[in-house]
Amino acid sequence: MDMISALQLRPTGPRAGGQVVLVGTGPGDPELLTVRALRLIERAEVALFDNLVAPEILALLPPNAERIYVGKRRNNHSMRQEDINALMVDLARRGHCVLRLKGGDPFVFGRGGEEIQTLAAARIPFQVVPGITAAIGASAYAGIPLTHRDCAQACIFVTGHLQDGSIDLDWPALARPRQTVVIYMGLLGLPLLCARLIAHGRAPQTPAAIVQEATRPGQRVVVGTLGSLPGEVARAGLRAPTVIVIGEVVALRQELNGYANQTAGETITTG
Repeated sequence: MDMISALQLRPTGPRAGGQVVLVGTGPGDPELLTVRALRLIERAEVALFDNLVAPEILALLPPNAERIYVGKRRNNHSMRQEDINALMVDLARRGHCVLRLKGGDPFVFGRGGEEIQTLAAARIPFQVVPGITAAIGASAYAGIPLTHRDCAQACIFVTGHLQDGSIDLDWPALARPRQTVVIYMGLLGLPLLCARLIAHGRAPQTPAAIVQEATRPGQRVVVGTLGSLPGEVARAGLRAPTVIVIGEVVALRQELNGYANQTAGETITTG
């Protein structure tokens, strides 16, 4: 039986055969949900959701669905990851079909790998429904292609901080030319990130942009260079969540203004 059929049954009382489905809800715009994600959300029985799951997506849950917030913000975790893992196992063992809603894609800086390791160890059946990751949403809605044959034959996704709050990246690899670097969760570390890339050979004039709340009504885009971006972001007062895009592809946005103006949000262009 697949998850959709299981959700349709909605048995009552003690049950067996629970399972967990990790569902990527994308970067925020509910129109970017996959068809499968939408079907599961509309039939959900129990939903565990992160802080990056948009309110418009939560509104698609059935009125009688149990909603459990397990979101994590920097230095403010409503529930430890270990407790989230244990809760999923407990709910599934009680026979529930558990929807684990995650912003973006579960396997791109979403701790999905950690969660399914726990489920597998506990012998809990699980499925994973991919979602559009934030970098792809930001690229499309800000009018910045992540690759282009003229200037970027590779694209690298990295996270701006580790579990212990530090930044430990392969700077020489990230500073190589003809590639795009996308940094998740890098807003607070932006001055250090830009300085390290410049120190390892990336030119201060390298185009760079940061997108706040990609695909959401509050989307804002600040466009500048490695040298100018930290100061411009501070002046603009951006807030998380953000995605940083570094590379020559950012300069292409000037040619795509007609397209970019059709997408959500405000743009601040700097030198």
